[in-house]
Parts: sequence; C-alpha cells; structure tokens
Amino acid sequence: MGFIVAIDGPAGSGKGTIAKLLGERLNLTNIDTGAMYRCIALQMLRNNIGLNEEEKIKDILDNADIVLKSEESEYKVYLNGEDVSLAIRSEEVSNFVSPMSKLQIIRDKLIDLQRKTAENADIVMEGRDIGTNVFPNADVKIYLDATPEERARRRVKQNMEKGLESDYNTVLEDIKARDYRDSTREIAPLKQAEDAIYLDSTNLTIEEVVEKAIEIINNSK
Repeated sequence: MGFIVAIDGPAGSGKGTIAKLLGERLNLTNIDTGAMYRCIALQMLRNNIGLNEEEKIKDILDNADIVLKSEESEYKVYLNGEDVSLAIRSEEVSNFVSPMSKLQIIRDKLIDLQRKTAENADIVMEGRDIGTNVFPNADVKIYLDATPEERARRRVKQNMEKGLESDYNTVLEDIKARDYRDSTREIAPLKQAEDAIYLDSTNLTIEEVVEKAIEIINNSK
C-alpha cells in the first residue's frame, strides 16, 4: 500500500481543487471519488434506471469503464470512452448522486475500485468517507470545510466558468439539503474522522488552503 492522503468534506468545500493541486505539488495520484459516483448516476439517469432496480444497476456497474486523468492541466473524466467531465456536474446528476450513493451495491463496487488504486501508488483521494470508511488507516486525514453560503458562491462561480446557468439561492438550498442527506444516511455518513485535521477554507484563498494542507502532510511524516 502506498502513501495515502484522505480529504473529506461536504459539497463545494473545494476538495477536488485542493486534491488536484496537492497531487501536482507532491507527485501524488489524484483520485476524485465523487466523479466515480457521478458517472454511475449519469448512466442510471440516461437509462431511466431507478434506485430499486438492483439487477440493472449491477449491469451498469459491471460494464462501466471509468477513467480519471489529467490532460493539459485539466482533470478529465471518461465514461466508456466518452468525456463526461461537464455532463456529470449537471444539476440533475448532483441531485441524484446523493440518494444513489446510499446503495450498498454501488458503494461496495466503487470502494473496491478505489482501494485497488492505492495498492501500487501514492495517492490523494477526496470524497465523503475516505478517512472514515475507504481508508481508515490513511497516512494523513484532512476534513475540508466552509460555510454553506461560501460553498454555494463557489459552486455558482464554478458553474458559470463552465457555461452552466445556476441560481445562488437554489444552489444554497441544494447544498444544505445535500449536507443533511450525506450526514444522516445510514451507510458511511459524512463526518469528520476522529484523527482527521479540520481545515476551514471559508476565508482562505486556494493557495492558502494548499499551503496549510502541505504543512499538515509534512508534519505527519
């Protein structure tokens, strides 16, 4: 097993951005677990598959080829050969992925895939339950957070940069609703691991968050 940095936190806290930059700075393989779940959500939506259709879900899981890689400083997500980097960030997928991720059949499949990535590589992995469930023995655990209002502002800005229209108040309510769903679900709820270091990014720049995270990682060695 390689060196593992686990970053958990709620939607819009900046986990993906920070994990990507840490991967570049520290030569770690960056694994976006949220993108994996979103790929399955997208495929289910495209095929009109409900949360209770276990056999059809199993078929999607068995045939989904998910590839995550950096291309010219951009993080790309491919599903069965198609670039779905933008498609998986749609509001429809965002609303569906939280209840979908509760399903044990999906979690078991993706967690197994996530653990295999760390067998022969040093990684930084971000998600909702990396430090508590996927890698409870990770070398470094960071819980990245920000106020719901700041996370909504960031999400709206991010959507605008990608050409996606979004309303601040709607995004804020969606984030609050997702926080509640993620933290109260029975299977692997969102929570800070007991040995994770809390990092509030509300009033910090991206560079300041990265520097603090690097400091946390260096102090753990």
